[in-house]
Amino acid sequence: MTIQTPLTQRETVRYSRHLVLPEVGPEGQARLKRAAVACVGAGGLGSPVALYLAAAGVGRIGLIDHDAVEEHNLQRQVLFRQGDVGSSKLAAARRELLGLNPDIEVDVHEVRLAAGNALDVLGGYDIVVDGADNFPTRYLVNDACVLLGKPEVWASIFRWEGQVAVFDARRGPCYRCLFPRMPEAGSVPNCAEGGVLGVLPGVMGTLQANEVIKLILGRGDALLGRLLLFDALGARFEELQIGKDPACPACGPGAKLELRDEAEVCEVPDDDALNVSADWLKARMDAGTAPPILDCRQPFEWDICQLPGSMLVPMAEIPRRLDEFARDAEIVVVCHHGRRSLNVAQFMRQRGFARARSLDGGLDEWARRIDPAMARY
Repeated sequence: MTIQTPLTQRETVRYSRHLVLPEVGPEGQARLKRAAVACVGAGGLGSPVALYLAAAGVGRIGLIDHDAVEEHNLQRQVLFRQGDVGSSKLAAARRELLGLNPDIEVDVHEVRLAAGNALDVLGGYDIVVDGADNFPTRYLVNDACVLLGKPEVWASIFRWEGQVAVFDARRGPCYRCLFPRMPEAGSVPNCAEGGVLGVLPGVMGTLQANEVIKLILGRGDALLGRLLLFDALGARFEELQIGKDPACPACGPGAKLELRDEAEVCEVPDDDALNVSADWLKARMDAGTAPPILDCRQPFEWDICQLPGSMLVPMAEIPRRLDEFARDAEIVVVCHHGRRSLNVAQFMRQRGFARARSLDGGLDEWARRIDPAMARY
């Protein structure tokens, strides 16, 4: 017999648009009310996630962050107001969420998530949302979720591009199945260095909230084993299928996973760099020693501009066309801004292409630095 959490009269009115949905109804809303979701990060991604989960009636939301509100946050972190600048993010976020929905609980964990506390902090929640803005925390969250046996709803953003996926080692891949190791320090610029469109985390965070609600309800087709990419400039979504890696260092059969902090996992050999610069590729081309160049954009983008000698293989086709490339060969993957190509290079490395790399900044950087005559879009 299913034990329901009764809805109050006010909740029945508040969630009336949910209650008429056959996929939700009273039982689904009761599931939302019983659910507990941890949000790692209360920034650009965490803001829309927390707001929509609170509005949806998720009964307990845990926020993990240790920063104060800064004025530059207000461009995209919609939980905060001008008057919050200088104050604790979590204090401001809790006040905003309870102002939106006083019938929920909001836990605040004003700590830096670390190996010593991650299992305790995340262990009390059903689902973990990763809205972190740095690689060490992303890997820590993944590893903690693998050890705890919990699903993770992950997203990342950069400039005009975002990506989102659901990882659950019990039923499919984990984050390390796609990205086994952290990129070397400085190889991938952060949002402070590269910028980010303020709307973009709203789009991706809303998609994360949607995945969380689907997982709680047990409805729909979760983004498990699927990496969904969004190009805000082109208003396009693309999808890359990802599988469970039997050699995954976190969830593979022989994995001996232990939580480790940033200093222990950040080091990647210099010869394993994931990015190559436009200058490096130009020098190789001039010397006649350029590696194969794989362009993972869409055909209409290829028609706008392309590198000489490159080969067009749209991202969605790459998994079924890997046999067209030698696994021991050097390969440079290119796209518009360098984000999709970085995902593809990581994916190819997971599949045994140890020398796959991405053109840093993509063709836009190439046009800016190397070939001003190249069409930009």
